Amino acid sequence: MTALALTNVTLVLPDREITDHVLLIEHGRIAAIVAAVDIPPAFTVNDLGGGWLLPGFIDTQVNGGGDVLFNDSPDVAGITAIAAAHRRFGTTGLLPTLISDRPDIIERAITAVDQAIAEHVPGVLGIHVEGPHLNAAKHGIHDETKFTLIDGTAIERLTTKTQGVRLVTLAPELAPPGAIAALNERGVIVAAGHSTADYDQTRAALREGLRGFTHLFNAMTQLTSRAPGMVGAAIEDRASWFGLIVDGVHVHPATLRIALAARGLEGAMLVTDAMPPVGGSQTSFTLMGKAIAVVDGTCRGSDGTLAGSALSMAQAFRNAIDLLGVSMVQASRMASGNAATFLGLDKETGVIRAGLRADLVHLDAQRRVRRTWIGGALSERGE
Repeated sequence: MTALALTNVTLVLPDREITDHVLLIEHGRIAAIVAAVDIPPAFTVNDLGGGWLLPGFIDTQVNGGGDVLFNDSPDVAGITAIAAAHRRFGTTGLLPTLISDRPDIIERAITAVDQAIAEHVPGVLGIHVEGPHLNAAKHGIHDETKFTLIDGTAIERLTTKTQGVRLVTLAPELAPPGAIAALNERGVIVAAGHSTADYDQTRAALREGLRGFTHLFNAMTQLTSRAPGMVGAAIEDRASWFGLIVDGVHVHPATLRIALAARGLEGAMLVTDAMPPVGGSQTSFTLMGKAIAVVDGTCRGSDGTLAGSALSMAQAFRNAIDLLGVSMVQASRMASGNAATFLGLDKETGVIRAGLRADLVHLDAQRRVRRTWIGGALSERGE
């Protein structure tokens, strides 16, 4: 692989932006950051023409993209199409996310992601199994007829030894004692969502090994004066992580700003909860037999229920800056570094640092994606 020097661009580091410096890539990894006058002669210069160079975005909740729904295509071809669609929007790492489904579909999806990783499909980091161990009272767009209680058989299914990261979303109040610990001990990251767990139940789950919260505020108990709820427990806890869907619809921007002010940026991850229309051409699709349409930029069922989103990570990143008032550096941490740490991949990706994999996104002056690199391999397809 050619040794590259990426020039004429502002580098977004974990704590600051720097100009008049060059990013060196060699053997698919970040070799160094040097002054513009110190480019080694062996490196081929690539003038990016301005803009910003950031760590590639990492999305832990991707239901579909490129007109493909993971539940409908739990195979390598479907995963490849979804990853390629999201790469156009700066996502260089993602977890294909399976919405509550039958056990055989879950097994197929886990096997397919394992195969996709083995075949080096760009950007695939693992799988997110969202359900079916959820609470029917907070089912959202999920098919509650698929919901089941988690038991030993389910734990065996979810902990099958494969490659990549495994993230599972469940309702902790319905999980028997020890279930979260059993998943955690076998390398599965456990998040809470679609749940009626109260504050005390959530705190107990955190003590057992719960590490995250899927789309904070949505489909969970809220923070009120006498009942802090799951939201209160999530914001109070300093060791866990939470996904934020920053589309201006799922959660009011002021609510998100308050959460960030209370908790700080360290636990916050931008997620899309994206559906097939992202990077695709269709404006409607079917989910578990339900007709879903894109209405004013959102995915909704016939009764108006939100069904994931039509949000890309590039737009989520811009929204974080414009709606939440965070800086470019802070938005980058929310879109990349925090998710990498949550997934246990921060020694490999998520920030611009020598030695890490060259997973990068180039934004132009309008903050639109121009090109991406995954492991140093360039794609010129952008927005």
